[in-house]
Amino acid sequence: MAVDGTWNLKLQTPMGERPITVRLDASGGGLSGAMVGAAGEQAIFDASTDGTAVKWSVMFTGAMGEMKLDFAGAVNADSLAGTVQFGAFGSGTFAGSKG
Repeated sequence: MAVDGTWNLKLQTPMGERPITVRLDASGGGLSGAMVGAAGEQAIFDASTDGTAVKWSVMFTGAMGEMKLDFAGAVNADSLAGTVQFGAFGSGTFAGSKG
């Protein structure tokens, strides 16, 4: 499936741009994977894909404590882009390509 693979993304946050890597696997009728960034690796959850649409959540622990990040985006060939909600701390965007 188009969403499968390793994605190198730039995450636009209230604290500036952050690089992240997301591994996604849509085999078996579900969506699983992990997000890797400066804070280490976190498993994704509440993940799904429908056609080119994809969404997932991850728990992140940073300077403001633990928060849930909710990602929603779309795959276009080897590109993935969308929005992310930073718990109660606003929202941002992400974009990147397969690595």
